[in-house]
Amino acid sequence: MAFKPLHDRVLVRRVESEEKTAGGLIIPDSAKEKPQEGEIVAVGAGSRKDSGELIEMAVNEGDKVLFGKWSGTEITLDGEELLIMKESDILGVIA
Repeated sequence: MAFKPLHDRVLVRRVESEEKTAGGLIIPDSAKEKPQEGEIVAVGAGSRKDSGELIEMAVNEGDKVLFGKWSGTEITLDGEELLIMKESDILGVIA
């Protein structure tokens, strides 16, 4: 895939959600919510201060992250559904 986000944007692949609950009940596709967890596929260079100085990104490719329910823009690249979002939409990195 040849896609590089610009500025402070990241490209995220959603992590598949669980098919069963903790109690063992199977969740049908119609009842599943889209996961709010994903893996960073690509990152931009970062944003710039008013002085022109580059502010580096706090996340890197391969990081697992949590993001808001309505964050990002859904796109399809090479048949794969991905999200483009600003770094500020990311709530945190999962260690």
